Amino acid sequence: MLTVKALWLLIGGLGQALFGLRFLIQWVASEKKGESYIPTSFWYFSIVGSLLLFSYSIYRKDPIFILGTSMNSLIYMRNLVLIKRKSNQQKEP
Repeated sequence: MLTVKALWLLIGGLGQALFGLRFLIQWVASEKKGESYIPTSFWYFSIVGSLLLFSYSIYRKDPIFILGTSMNSLIYMRNLVLIKRKSNQQKEP
């Protein structure tokens, strides 16, 4: 059976892994395009990884870690809104 501490370590590790994978995703997408490029999936990995890390930082009661992760997801979500808005504008005649 998983202890509470082990569960939170798993959550924090998963958050860090997802947050790190976003750079691999961006690198592969840029290589395919032959230029610097940030795919939409980068932002989704950023949001999920950041929320998991924020949750973990609250569990740890680490004020520096909490402060460092508290606003990230909002910024990443805003990027998705901007991407969606641009996509909708390009669809209009």
